[in-house]
Amino acid sequence: MYIDSFSEYLLLEKKYSQHTVRAYKTDLIAFKDFCIVHFEDDNIKDVHYNQIRSWIVELVNEGVNNRSINRKISSLKTFYKYLQEIEEITTNPLAKHKSLKVKKELQIPFSFAEVEKVLATIQGDDFESVRDKLIVDMLFATGIRRIELINLKEADLDYAFKRIKVLGKRNKERMVPLLEEVIQSIEKYLKLKKEIGVENEFLFVTSKGNKIYETLVYRVINSYFSMISAKVKCSPHILRHTFATQLLNKGADLNSVKELLGHSSLASTQVYTHNSLEQLKQVFNKAHPRSEQND
Repeated sequence: MYIDSFSEYLLLEKKYSQHTVRAYKTDLIAFKDFCIVHFEDDNIKDVHYNQIRSWIVELVNEGVNNRSINRKISSLKTFYKYLQEIEEITTNPLAKHKSLKVKKELQIPFSFAEVEKVLATIQGDDFESVRDKLIVDMLFATGIRRIELINLKEADLDYAFKRIKVLGKRNKERMVPLLEEVIQSIEKYLKLKKEIGVENEFLFVTSKGNKIYETLVYRVINSYFSMISAKVKCSPHILRHTFATQLLNKGADLNSVKELLGHSSLASTQVYTHNSLEQLKQVFNKAHPRSEQND
């Protein structure tokens, strides 16, 4: 009962994406199942922190990493905050909970040369090859999120102003510029899409005419970049990271990058400055007369 009403609250009032709402719901159902097995009680409304802590211990023992556990507990915390707002409970059992420590992982972006090599690798004029190449090009040229790419519609294209309308988190819209060569690639792709008889409002589709999905996008990026890059992580998010890093390295100001990425706060954008600073440090160490490298 409460899980369903909570899902509707996130979707309709908080304007969360369906993907995010599904993730929250999955976490709550998993915790509910845990309570049924270990406490013979499916009422997760009136739980105590010790019960939640027992779930955390089990997740740790199962090998779930701390980042994933924190996300699951965040789902619960938001759920109990919602129950407080509708006056079903008076105290959030997670009010004093401290997140598990997470080791910061450095997101290493692709180099421009690596992106260019991947684009050159994807050959062929068949529908899937042209689509896959456009997926790579679009992610790198715009910095949009994977889910934003999936939800793009043909109607979002604005050829007159060379831009595309992107629906971001919390249903917030933003306009992102398109390079001329990307527009040409889109036109080539749409021509093939029409030739195979696909009529779907979504820009990116499968060869059967269905809207593309998250694992397909991940598979495209991972398969091609894994062939030419030695980086541990080859994902759509790394392409977004690459987009931001390249702009910052070329002198773009942080606020402009923030708007292009669709971030709600500057703090979210600042994580991408790390590699730019590392590059500046390397230049400094090579050029400064007092640097040890110049001894």
